[in-house]
Amino acid sequence: MKELKKGNGKKITNNRLGMAAIGCVAVMLLGVTVSQSRNLEKRLAYYDERVAALEESIEQEQARTEEIKDKKEYMQTDEYVEEVARNRLGLVKDNEIVFEEAK
Repeated sequence: MKELKKGNGKKITNNRLGMAAIGCVAVMLLGVTVSQSRNLEKRLAYYDERVAALEESIEQEQARTEEIKDKKEYMQTDEYVEEVARNRLGLVKDNEIVFEEAK
């Protein structure tokens, strides 16, 4: 009978050792999972900031595109042509009198 108890004691010790090993592995996996979760949260926050910055950039570029479109339309008017002729080329209309300042 003593041999049976001795044999049963080894099985219980082996089971406890196995359970402890499984517990350690489970704790390690939990730690790795938590670490990866935090890393993913940081990356998500970074990408959210990046999306916001890109959306702002898109809005600015759309406003700039609108300004360019308006300027293009203005450049096709007679008023713009007259302004350029006066300022850059120094031209005047037939019925205008030009006064120059003495230097």
